[in-house]
Amino acid sequence: MAVEMTIQEYIHKRSEKDSFETAMFIYESALIQMTSRIEVLNRELSHVYQYNPIEYVKTRLKTPESIMKKLRKNGHNITIDDMVTYVNDIAGIRITCSFFSEVYFVADMLARQDNLSVIHIKDYIGHPKESGYKSYHMLLSIQVALADAVIPTKVEVQVRTMAMDFWASLEHKIYYKYEGNAPGYFERELQECASIISRLDAKMMSLNEAMKRIDGE
Repeated sequence: MAVEMTIQEYIHKRSEKDSFETAMFIYESALIQMTSRIEVLNRELSHVYQYNPIEYVKTRLKTPESIMKKLRKNGHNITIDDMVTYVNDIAGIRITCSFFSEVYFVADMLARQDNLSVIHIKDYIGHPKESGYKSYHMLLSIQVALADAVIPTKVEVQVRTMAMDFWASLEHKIYYKYEGNAPGYFERELQECASIISRLDAKMMSLNEAMKRIDGE
């Protein structure tokens, strides 16, 4: 019978002193299982409700270099224990929807699934960052089922609209190109773009709701 244990306990059980590869295997397995759940949810919505709010899904496993950089930046040790404890976005999934009402709908559907725990939520749609960044962040814990162990593993899920994703992609490119020291006018332009995108999202959702009302008449 599989026993629930932490990543650190699983590595210790296998008599591995500090196995980064084993830890990353578990995070990758968490990504596979979470992606499968999202795919099933998407198919269920299409089959039962003839409704498909998810446009696309992207997954990302953080690189060793990126993990070490984040640990150093926040003053932590380069160890498996600190990595598991303090780096919450090693396994990441981005879900993109057409409308921001669908963002909350999809997030709620995920949060109510069995064997899935919500650790914390950051609603950057209701409360955008100063830069203009908008997205709905969920830190979830999913039970990774292995042959002889069940391991609760953190996965960060970001849910946003296509317009929000377009903005975030550009901000990400600017940040890494200038290493956080972009010219001042870039920040002002990005904030203006964020305002335009917010109005676009609202207008598109309004048109979609109007279309639904007409179809229902």
